[in-house]
Amino acid sequence: VQLQASGGGLVQAGGSLRLSCAASGRTFSSGYTVGWFRQAPGMEREFVAAIRWGTAYYADSVKGRFTIFRDNTNNTVLLQMNSLKPEDTAVYYCAAGIVGNSEVEYWGKGTQVTVSS
Repeated sequence: VQLQASGGGLVQAGGSLRLSCAASGRTFSSGYTVGWFRQAPGMEREFVAAIRWGTAYYADSVKGRFTIFRDNTNNTVLLQMNSLKPEDTAVYYCAAGIVGNSEVEYWGKGTQVTVSS
């Protein structure tokens, strides 16, 4: 299984970005939890959002600003990030087979998101 993340970049505070994670090698059912984590410089990797059976879960820090959704036709999970803040700056990793908010079966390579103030 390979997870390919894309969509990161540089944006001003208050702006938006959409991250995409395309899976290959396996078709993920709606009951298979997929989502996103992030890691800021000098910090531990942290949970951002996940989705399973159409139900989304978010870290408190991104609730109301980020939206996770799936494109099952293309075996892709997306993260729409609005009202971005400088503290959202991090490398974002897509993940599949999430248990709780820390155990992950598959990791994708990260994509850098930088929010300037």
